[in-house]
Parts: sequence; structure tokens; C-alpha cells
Amino acid sequence: MEFNTDDSVSRRVKILTERISKGKEDDMYFYNQPIEELRGGAKVLVHGREMGMYASYGYLGLLGHPRINEAARKAIDKFGTGTNGVRTLAGSLTIHEELEETIAHFKHAEAAVTFTSGYVTNLTVISTLMGRGDYVLSDKLNHASIVDGCLMSGAEFRRFKHNDMEDLEHRLEQIPANISKLVITDAVFSMDGDVIDLPRVAEICKKHGAYLMMDEAHSVGVLGKTGRGIEEHFGLEDVIDIKMGTLSKTIPSIGGYVAGRKDLITYLRHASRAYIFSAALPPAQTAAANEAFKVILDEPWRIEKLNHNSQLFINGLKSAGFDTMLTTTAIVPVLCGSDEQAFIMTREAQRHDVFVMPVVSPAVPEGLARLRATVTAAHEPSEIERAIDVIATAGKQIGII
Repeated sequence: MEFNTDDSVSRRVKILTERISKGKEDDMYFYNQPIEELRGGAKVLVHGREMGMYASYGYLGLLGHPRINEAARKAIDKFGTGTNGVRTLAGSLTIHEELEETIAHFKHAEAAVTFTSGYVTNLTVISTLMGRGDYVLSDKLNHASIVDGCLMSGAEFRRFKHNDMEDLEHRLEQIPANISKLVITDAVFSMDGDVIDLPRVAEICKKHGAYLMMDEAHSVGVLGKTGRGIEEHFGLEDVIDIKMGTLSKTIPSIGGYVAGRKDLITYLRHASRAYIFSAALPPAQTAAANEAFKVILDEPWRIEKLNHNSQLFINGLKSAGFDTMLTTTAIVPVLCGSDEQAFIMTREAQRHDVFVMPVVSPAVPEGLARLRATVTAAHEPSEIERAIDVIATAGKQIGII
């Protein structure tokens, strides 16, 4: 069969593949690099070279933790490497129930349910709860999985200006009181590192009778004295109706979860297509996630060290002259301007063994390309200071600072 090489699909494929090929020719393509070894959370082996890792989501440095590894090994010995299928019919294990009880306790919720990925969690929860005639309101900078879930739901989809509470309230005021409304936002924004104004969001949702869903992919283990997330960070309790999070960032496993009222979780178990028709999480990954939540509570020093490292990194980059936007967390955007400047910055940093990655258009607006740098509790201050020096040297070479 011959394909039409001039249709819209072929043109889109051609444009992107040519862009990738040009990047590789210019030594400025950095995505999908093979990591040969993970060394203690703060370092990686790439192309035979040890590099400082500043692109990790493992904020508390739990990857490779002895307790977590041991829990995974024991789960394999007991249950094997997989399940017998979907949980509803054949694949639910006692370790799945234990993990969900652990999450519910950690998030101060009545119950929890897990899914096979964080992306799938947002996609299925939003589209299962909301439908035609309902309204979903989403922060403009929310993660793509939230946007896709809103679109898939068939509900009326409205975006409010980033962290702008006046705009959110204005949009809610336009919706009739008897219509179901869901406000969805990231807790910590994945490209900017800033924190949503939860007290105001919660107040506005209560005033207008809207459900509140919070994506805590980048806030669990990061915010709050014990790492429980954004409610603990603001000293609030149970103001979020749907508490979503991932098991693949601070928690060194795979999957996603939602915690909330028991009736809500029961509904999702019996109405969510992603739960009903997806295979269960593997036993080792389930056990690893379960133990990781317990380690966070048992080792609060990790949160303290992460906070210290984050401020050291942010302040050091600011002192060097970089714009790190409004971040106050371990996600530190280093604005570069054009896509090309972000690629050059990445190339120079990696040549000096600092593993950072560029985020360019269309993932961020044109002119706001950046290094999306991160720090973890596994980094030592001397390592962070060296990374700042490397990034600053590169910034001076190309005239960003």
C-alpha cells in the first residue's frame, strides 16, 4: 500500500522528523538518552560518563532505598512478576489493597484507588466523573494529562489564567448554580515550579459549590513538614475533594492514584474504564510504592534536606543573574529565551557533566524556552554549587547573563 506523502499526517511527521534530524546533526538533540546506570539518585552514567543528575523527579532520593528494594524483592518471591489480568476479574492482590490503604492514611482520606500511570489517572478520573452538561475549569498551565481528561469528558471546558483567583471566580460566576462543576489544578506546576494558591481556590470552590481536584504529582514528598503535600503545606485539612498523585516521581515506582471519599472511590472502581480494562500494577512496583510512603514518614530529614537544596539552587542561579520565574520548589526553570539558546545551554552543561534538559516550544510559549532543572535530597551542597557554576558559565558564553 502506498501512502499519500502530501496529506496532513505525512506533513506533520515530516516536519518533526526533519527537526529531530537537524538537531542530531548539530549535536543539539538530547531527548531519550540511554541512562546506563543510576548512581545514588544524584548521579547517572550516560555514554560512559558520570554526570550529575538535574532532571530527576525523584525528589527525596528514594530510588534504590534498601527498604524499598527489599519490599519489591519480597513481593516477587510471594506473588511473581505480574498479575493475572484486570483487578475487577482476576488481578487484584492483597498488596494492592495494602497500598491503597497506605495512600488513604498518608493523604488523610477515607479510601484510595490506584491506576497504571499518572497520565491515565487524570484522563480516566476526569472523564469518568464529568460529562456533557457539566463544567470543568482548569488552570492554564496544568499538565497535558489534565487537559486531555477535560477534553475527553465531553464537559464544557474552561481555562482560567494561571494562579489567578479573580479569573477563576469570574468564570465560576458565569455557570448556573445547579450545574455540576469541577475545578482542577496542579499543586506544584511541572514547568514553572510555583505553588497554587490553595486557600483561595478552596474558598472559591466552596462558595460556588464546585468540586476541587488537585494533581499532586510534584508536591507529595515536596510540600508539607512530613511531605504529605499541599494541604499540609498550607495548614489545611480535607479541603480537596479529589486528591490525585503519581507513584513514579517522589515515589520510586510506577502508577497513579486518587484518594477521597469512600463512595467516590467505590464509584471509580466500578465506572472507570482505565480501572476496569487495564491490568493491575505488578507486585514488585506495588510493594515498592507501599514501602516508599512509609519511608517518607520515617525519614523526615529528607524533606528538610530537599528544601535546603532547593533554596540553595534557586538562590545560586538568581545570584548568577538567571530568571528562575516564581519557583519556590525543587523544580527550577532557568529561562534561556529562544529554543536554540536552550539547546546550546543544555549542550554546554552536559559537556561538563551536568545532566539538565531543555523544554522548548510548543511545550512552553515561544521565547520562554528553558532548562527545566531539578534538585533532590540526594544532592550534596558542593554538587549543587558546581552545577550552578557550570550553568552560569554556559549562560555567560551565549549572553543570557
